[in-house]
Amino acid sequence: MSSNLALKLREGTKKAHTMAENTGFIACFLRGTVEKSSYRKLVANLYYVYSTMEEEMHKLKNHPVMGKMYFPELDRKGSLEKDLEYYYGSNWRSEISPSSATQAYIDQIKKVGTEQPELMVAHLYTRYIGDLSGGQILKKIAVNAMNLNEGEGTNFYEFQHIDDEKAFKKMYRETLDSLAIDEATVDQIVNEANDAFHHNMNMFKELEGNLIKAIGVQLFNLLTRRTRRGSTEETLATAEN
Repeated sequence: MSSNLALKLREGTKKAHTMAENTGFIACFLRGTVEKSSYRKLVANLYYVYSTMEEEMHKLKNHPVMGKMYFPELDRKGSLEKDLEYYYGSNWRSEISPSSATQAYIDQIKKVGTEQPELMVAHLYTRYIGDLSGGQILKKIAVNAMNLNEGEGTNFYEFQHIDDEKAFKKMYRETLDSLAIDEATVDQIVNEANDAFHHNMNMFKELEGNLIKAIGVQLFNLLTRRTRRGSTEETLATAEN
C-alpha cells in the first residue's frame, strides 16, 4: 500500500519552498546576480550540511526503513570538497567554519538521525530532489554570473554516478511511497521537511549582508522586490506530472 509520501511532501512544502526561493540571496541568484564571496560561503555551509547528512545516512544504511533511502550516488561531500578547493585554495579546511544557521541545521540533522531516523527522509528530500531538479539551471547561472570555466567551481551540481536524472527521480519517488511507515510518521516527515526549508532560509539570509555590500542596496532591492514561484518548484511539478 502506497503512503503517497512523495506527493504529500511536494504539496506540503510548496509554501516553504516558495518562501525559500524568494529570500534575497536566492532571488538575486535566480535573476543572474551571484557574488563570489557570498557564494563560496554558501558552498562552505552546504559542505557541512551534506557531510552531516551523509554521515548519518551511512550509519543508517542497514536501518529497516532508512536503508531503502541509502543512495550513495547522491552524495555531494566529495564534489563540494573540489569546489571548496577551487574557491579557497588547498588549505580550505582551515579557511571555513559553519555559520550559526548552518550549525543549527546540522545539529537538527544529527538529532533526527539519532532520535527519529525516519524523519531523515525530510532532509534528504529537501536537498537532493531540489539539487536534481534545478541543479543544471543553477549551474548555468553561476557559470555566467561569475565567469567560471566549465567544470571549475560547479562540481556540486554534477551527479556523475546518475546517468538519467529524470528516471532516478521517478525511482526515488517510488521508493518514498514504498516506505513502511504509518500516517502519523508521514505527517511528521512533512513537518520536518518544512523545518528543513526554514533552516535553508536562515542560511540564505545570513549571506545577504555580503551580497548587499558587493552589489549595493539599490540593486538588491530592485532584484528582490518581486516575489516569484521558484523555478526548481516548477521543475518538480512538471517532472511529477
